[in-house]
Amino acid sequence: MPAGLSWPAAAALALAALALLLALCRHLWALRWSLSRDRASALPLPKGSMGWPFFGETLHWLLQGSRFHSSRRERYGNVFKTHLLGRPVVRVTGAENIRKILLGEHTLVSAQWPQSTQIILGSHTLLGSIGDLHRQRRKGIKARDMLHEFMEKAIQEKLQRTNSEDHSDALDFIINSAKEHGKEFTMQELKESAIELIFAAFFTTASASTSLILLLLKHPSAIKKIRQELMSHELYPKCQCCPAGPSPDTLPTQGRDSKKQLPAVARDTHEDQSQCSGPLEEAEPSSGLSPQPPALSEPTQPQSSPQPQACHCPSDISLEKLSRLRYLDCVIKEVLRVLPPVSGGYRTALQTFELDGYQIPKGWSVMYSIRDTHETAAIYQSPPGGFDPDRFSATRPEAVSRFHYIPFGGGARSCIGKELAQAILKLLAIELVTTARWELATPAYPAMQTVPIVHPVDGLQLYFHPLRPGCSSEA
Repeated sequence: MPAGLSWPAAAALALAALALLLALCRHLWALRWSLSRDRASALPLPKGSMGWPFFGETLHWLLQGSRFHSSRRERYGNVFKTHLLGRPVVRVTGAENIRKILLGEHTLVSAQWPQSTQIILGSHTLLGSIGDLHRQRRKGIKARDMLHEFMEKAIQEKLQRTNSEDHSDALDFIINSAKEHGKEFTMQELKESAIELIFAAFFTTASASTSLILLLLKHPSAIKKIRQELMSHELYPKCQCCPAGPSPDTLPTQGRDSKKQLPAVARDTHEDQSQCSGPLEEAEPSSGLSPQPPALSEPTQPQSSPQPQACHCPSDISLEKLSRLRYLDCVIKEVLRVLPPVSGGYRTALQTFELDGYQIPKGWSVMYSIRDTHETAAIYQSPPGGFDPDRFSATRPEAVSRFHYIPFGGGARSCIGKELAQAILKLLAIELVTTARWELATPAYPAMQTVPIVHPVDGLQLYFHPLRPGCSSEA
């Protein structure tokens, strides 16, 4: 300790020196990235902060979640720089900016995902491939290895079948489609394609399905309009007879685990009438779901009840008929606008280019935001944050926008399963509004988490009340 200084003064001096050192380090870190700009371009780097040395703003991002990007967008604009997960990143929002990125695949940018995504999915997936090249990375991840072990057994069983033309599931389709194109996938390629299908197809569709149920719950007027549209197209299920006897049985109440409960789930409310429902009304409370979430216990057998009369309720919904349901189509589009399953995408700049008056240096990562673009697009006349399916009607300008609405991405890497996903969501909506009424099993709506896909924190817990068939033949 210097002579003449007390302990408090010495401590204050040490803290001041430490603060000065940290400020100097942060300044040098920012200077290091400022000097990395392409000097052949007269444009400046985007505004923003590169955070702290080595860590960048990763800790802020992990703690703040989606608020991290929105707060910086409000401060710096639609194009700003940051440093995440060890890389310089330019975050991009806005239809025109995203249009340039999505249509610049292979010329301005190339696909690039975080290393964690590449590790989990593997190197042979469609998501991570670049042209004919594949990144060769082999790092042991226990979860991935367990999935691969399971998939390898399933693939071996399928490869040993005598009739290879059967398409009983998606894995069969992957195997047979490769043969149709004169290619034999290796076991590694088959495993990684199957894992990609699980992550990219199943979880995103499950996310959108959950969002659909949540937003319809919040907006019952949309349910009413969907039912009216189904009736007008004669797609609302009708019975040609009146069922006899009391309402169909439901599974009885199960025990309750005081330590861990599962979310309430829809239960099969009828046997012979599972495909047979007429104009529907809410069932008596006794025939609805138990007000208790089911616990981890074996279900008891339901009591027998008089068998209803056989009745014929044809269900002939086709893709052509689905395409006629304009309002339902608007509902699905609005669900995907408000809560897009994937919040954005990643690219790497192949060359220096301009966005919104700033240069994007070659080699930097570009993260484009689907969610922020949907929320901030000026084209939406009603409040962007509101739920308004009619914004996609043919008479509104929102219906013709392109890069203002990108739940499936765009350009060369737009989602190849978007038509199937939308058909699944439409069928789910039809099934829901014609067979059940649902309500929250929690005091408040859950908060939504956006990483890695949009989903409710701690799940969406609901009670489903079955609608029982009426005796009228009129809808």
